[in-house]
Amino acid sequence: MTAYFIRRLLLIIPTFLGITIMVFAITRLVPGGPIERIIVQAQQMRSMEGGHRTGSAMAEQTQPLSEEQIAELKKYYGFDKPVLVSYGLWLGKVLTGDLGTSTRYYDPVWEMIKTRIPISLYFGILSMILVYGVCIPLGVFKAVRHKSLFDNLSSVVVFIGYAIPGWVAGVLLLILFSSHWDFFPLGGLVSDEFEDFTLVHKIADLAWHTVLPLSAYVIGSFSIMTFLMKNTLMDNLASDYVRTAIAKGLPFRKAVFRHAFRNSLIPIATHFGNNISVLLMGSFLIETVFNIDGMGLLGYESIVQRDYPVVLGILVISSLLLMIGNILSDICVALVDPRVQFK
Repeated sequence: MTAYFIRRLLLIIPTFLGITIMVFAITRLVPGGPIERIIVQAQQMRSMEGGHRTGSAMAEQTQPLSEEQIAELKKYYGFDKPVLVSYGLWLGKVLTGDLGTSTRYYDPVWEMIKTRIPISLYFGILSMILVYGVCIPLGVFKAVRHKSLFDNLSSVVVFIGYAIPGWVAGVLLLILFSSHWDFFPLGGLVSDEFEDFTLVHKIADLAWHTVLPLSAYVIGSFSIMTFLMKNTLMDNLASDYVRTAIAKGLPFRKAVFRHAFRNSLIPIATHFGNNISVLLMGSFLIETVFNIDGMGLLGYESIVQRDYPVVLGILVISSLLLMIGNILSDICVALVDPRVQFK
């Protein structure tokens, strides 16, 4: 097993290189980068300064920067070199811990990401606690009480949650509970006067702002985990080893929790590591809907504004977390089921 995990760790290197070089090449091909943005801004400034000009002046306005200026900009942003050469220079900086500088705000990328990590961690940890703390007991109870009134009613509710994307649920929650009934704030993580509050008032204000976005976070994964737990447990309850244990006189409750329950946790364990990246990266659309300044909103704005260094910096962190999460999934499976042997 040790050799298996060493191989998996070594596979992170080529996988990481493949992911990053593909996205890096795409950023060089997609229009609307920093140079195009500067040209547009220069055109707008010239239009405001000389809106009365016509004829040859208007023709000159179509290209406000000279070829020398454009060449200097390409050199400044690293667009004057081939893709592989630029990628090698970027990767060398990444290996030293330098994720570059934002082309939009001109701040270090790592500093922009670091200030938003606690916010996404806050929602990620809370959502995972709620999902695993509620879905596992609920799935067990639904499996044991299969086809009961509670099982049927809860299945309808869970299916509705599964059919509605998290960001759509967030919009509906804002319309109902913030705009129509004014129970919760329209967005943000804290109030404007947060720094002036007492400690108890700060905790209450943070919780007040957390309810709606947290509900939008968990609604999708809540349904998946519940049905995964229920269906897996029902399969194990119908297996021969559980029926044999019950036939030998083992109480049904002990048969469920001593035998079937542990084997039913294996699929849950495989999903645990994959949630590590979501734990830190947050949700692009949900944070955008609620105007929460976390990793998700930063990633969304960076893509829209073509802020490629920030996009690549977020990609570095998310891809590493996803690959490490896959290894953690294997470790969780090995802990839950000692019969598993990786070769």
